[in-house]
Amino acid sequence: ENSMQKTSTCSSVNPCGVFVSPYALNLSSFTKLIKRLQERHPEFSKQEIVEAVQELRKNNKGVLSGLAISSIEEKTSAIL
Repeated sequence: ENSMQKTSTCSSVNPCGVFVSPYALNLSSFTKLIKRLQERHPEFSKQEIVEAVQELRKNNKGVLSGLAISSIEEKTSAIL
């Protein structure tokens, strides 16, 4: 009975309770990209930068894989 009451945790939330996009498959690269964009555009919040990256992904048929980090950075900067 006890085992039936257990529920799995949402895979989109890490143990610290921070939302992790299921589309950010390589979190390390994503984190580096966001950090680089924050350094380049200190006038924008992290949330605004993440939203710009998400918009770029949407504009690129839902994927960013295959694009160089520098290209993603340039295209995101254009959106910002």
